[in-house]
Amino acid sequence: MKLVYSPASPFVRKVAVVLHETGQIDDVDLLPVKTTPVSTPPEVLSANPVGKIPALVRGDGPAIYDSRVICQFLNDRAGGGLYPDTARWEVMTLEATADGILDAAVLMVYETRVRPAHMVYDDWVEAQWDKASRAVKTVNDRWMAHLTGPLNIGQIAIACALGYLDFRHDGRNWRKGNDALDDWFAVFSQRDSMTATRPSD
Repeated sequence: MKLVYSPASPFVRKVAVVLHETGQIDDVDLLPVKTTPVSTPPEVLSANPVGKIPALVRGDGPAIYDSRVICQFLNDRAGGGLYPDTARWEVMTLEATADGILDAAVLMVYETRVRPAHMVYDDWVEAQWDKASRAVKTVNDRWMAHLTGPLNIGQIAIACALGYLDFRHDGRNWRKGNDALDDWFAVFSQRDSMTATRPSD
């Protein structure tokens, strides 16, 4: 298998953490790419017509894409237990919440990196941050019980989302007023899978 990836992508990181945690990292060759919403390399398009990463190129079927699809595929392939039957919908909702944080946080980056400076819409950037920070606060206030216990995809996804906020939006200080989540992340981020996948430009 080949993983079309960028080391800066938080969605790729989620997949990479799953690969590490399920013992499949050596089963995948990494194909690094550089892509933006306005510049998509052909190797990405050949794997995903939407032009987004990550994409997983398989030897026995078409490439699959979207990090949530890839993570479920890898979990099933390894019998990883990351989607427990007893809390499947809660775990998947946490993953969706994390991906929502990332959608907003990535759009903030694109707004200043891709759009010409005179076209940057500051109110729109702040609206994206409001989405991300509101979701972080909700996890801190309502979901901490679901971040305990055996490893699951919700934990992985939330950790990758918080790691990306540190990576790209550290000055926003998501930790303020979210002490429980901050404490949890300080421990979870020391897992071998997290330290091995820290983002880089």
